[in-house]
Amino acid sequence: MEQSVEDYKLIFEKEGVYLHTNAKKMLQDTTLPGFIRVVERAGVPALEWSPLEDEGRSAPAVLYSKKDGEEGEDDTKFDPGYEPDWAVISTVKKDQQAAVKDSGQWSFSLPLSELYSLRRARFSLGRNFLVLTSRGGHPLPPLHFHRGGTRELLRALQRYIILDQSPMDGRLFLAYPHDSGALSQSFDKLQLMDDGGSDLVSRFIQDPYATTFGGFSKVTNFFKAALRPPDSTGGSRACRDPGLPPQADDEPGFELITCGVELGPRPDVCRGPPLDRWEEFLDPEGRVKNPERIRDLVFRGGIAPPLRKELWKFLLGFYPWNSTAKEREDILRSKTDEYFRMKVQWKSVSEEQEMRNSLLRGYRSLIERDVSRTDRHNTFFSGNDNPGLTLLHDVLMTYCMYNFDLGYVQGMSDLLAPVLFVTQNEVESFWCLTGFMELVHQNFEESQEAMKQQLLQLSILLRALDPELCDFLDSQDSGSLCFCFRWLLIWFKREFSFEDILLLWEVLWTRLPCENFHLLIACSILESQRGELIGSDHDFNTILKHINELTMKLDVEEVLQGAEAIYLQLTRCQDLPLKVQQVLGLYSPPSPEGSPESQTGETDHVLDQSQAGSSDPQTSAELK
Repeated sequence: MEQSVEDYKLIFEKEGVYLHTNAKKMLQDTTLPGFIRVVERAGVPALEWSPLEDEGRSAPAVLYSKKDGEEGEDDTKFDPGYEPDWAVISTVKKDQQAAVKDSGQWSFSLPLSELYSLRRARFSLGRNFLVLTSRGGHPLPPLHFHRGGTRELLRALQRYIILDQSPMDGRLFLAYPHDSGALSQSFDKLQLMDDGGSDLVSRFIQDPYATTFGGFSKVTNFFKAALRPPDSTGGSRACRDPGLPPQADDEPGFELITCGVELGPRPDVCRGPPLDRWEEFLDPEGRVKNPERIRDLVFRGGIAPPLRKELWKFLLGFYPWNSTAKEREDILRSKTDEYFRMKVQWKSVSEEQEMRNSLLRGYRSLIERDVSRTDRHNTFFSGNDNPGLTLLHDVLMTYCMYNFDLGYVQGMSDLLAPVLFVTQNEVESFWCLTGFMELVHQNFEESQEAMKQQLLQLSILLRALDPELCDFLDSQDSGSLCFCFRWLLIWFKREFSFEDILLLWEVLWTRLPCENFHLLIACSILESQRGELIGSDHDFNTILKHINELTMKLDVEEVLQGAEAIYLQLTRCQDLPLKVQQVLGLYSPPSPEGSPESQTGETDHVLDQSQAGSSDPQTSAELK
């Protein structure tokens, strides 16, 4: 029965739905009887529950992810993520609660667009109950149907959303927009990354580690639809009519969709020795004769330690590959002038000035805290009053002058420390850091769009490689792969030994064999742990604990072998899905014709840019 009152329409209502405020103690004082409703308010469908004692009061409080600019005072708290000192965004809004305990009101209103999943279960007495989870990852209190009505509720919900049964848990259903065609057209239609999806961004800002990444598990069902064999029946996921005779578990049936892509065998990969020759690659004027060959050798085996100081400056863009020895001297001179000109900017700020500059004061405080804990086990940074720590601090402070928009974000000291250790030179380490940050700076941006994109891409790859592992992670609420956040943020810096990370990074800096090779490294690590994960009773917390305990226990050569083997396996697949091709860089839309910038032009650009910004050479001489 439907009734309209202005912009309010009642679609479904059921009495006798109890909310248990304490699921572990089924006491009378923790059980609230009430109504469950499906309503439309101003055309927006929502699922509402209110206790009997609240009838006649105002509409229940809406449970949703608060957007920036909305009225109301926001409290803040510090969110350490899954490791102390690792909150990229340290100030987060408190989760809005469906329950208002002070007044005894437990009413809620959940827009169906915010409904992420629905789990249907039954007590031994035969009473059905539902557990709803919002897209922010927040479960609502269980709703117990003492007088039945779950099937009628599902029928009402199906007017607005599609409920897709999890292949690993027959009682868990994921909610999707009613237009199922959107799932098979493109990720843009899913509005996972659209700028207009401000609710997704807002939820991410509130909890960058776990909450919002629940939305990325949509990729699982996208792939099920996108990879469905052509002869599969039906173009959309359809639900069985709840009006039909119930199955044994009294739950509606859903069509199960499986991945139809068959990957070929995974080839064996052998690593090579480190590059230990350099002079033979230089012409009489000092130009690198075959940079492609050097990159290939570095990718295959890394760089011998004595050569790292020189080659890293090429890999990180400090020197152009085709520059002569004379040109590199000029570049170093002009870059030295530029560095000390920026350094004097923050060194000359008085204490009084800094007291009126909260931004600079905040950067300094954060840098000092991070420097005091970065790689202290390494002799170059160990002990008190260590010159290495002073260099680390000064380079990071100068980077704030170089990149005002980004400034300093936690984690950047972890990127600089190995670079400074290898170069052992303040100026060279600074410019190598800027080259490194060109590759990863988007990881530290406040919007975190790049991190969301990378986790989504990682989900795409893992779904294509190992659907069973993905299904298991989905069943444990880990399908968003949020426990890989730290891996991708600082390129596995905390997962390997100091020496191993030097090798891993220089391999990644070659940009071979594809731009997103670091995602394949993550896949290699996850697949190496599949037996431990699937063959255990891990839930989300224990999965997180297990992943964190891998720190310093991974073999970098085995991980790199596995990642390259995965790349070769995927690229040899004839029917590789378009989305996987895009992640690997195997497909890109046609671009306008144009000639790439020559290498000679690159060297000229570096020199011109440095010389244009240089000040009087006497300035740098006085500072050094």
